[in-house]
Amino acid sequence: MNSKIQYKFIAPIWQYAGQGGWYFVSLPHELSMEIRENLKLFEEGWGRLKVTAKIENSEWKTSIWFDTKMNTYLLPLKAEIRKKEKLEVNANINIAILV
Repeated sequence: MNSKIQYKFIAPIWQYAGQGGWYFVSLPHELSMEIRENLKLFEEGWGRLKVTAKIENSEWKTSIWFDTKMNTYLLPLKAEIRKKEKLEVNANINIAILV
């Protein structure tokens, strides 16, 4: 995939209740459907799609994962990014992803 497509959205941070307590942002459903329809062929195992994410002054390479139960992509938020940008659960944040 040569050209990159940028998507911007605002979404709240939430924490997984299970073991490990990972932090995520769920991409808006409509946006997830658009990405999945156009870029599903680039997904790797378990619905993983490589992206570059940007929140405030932080930019990092990561992946979004398609969650079939929630029917949307999830963006995991590393502890390093949460600490650097002072991100808290339930906070609505501006996010840009480059696919």
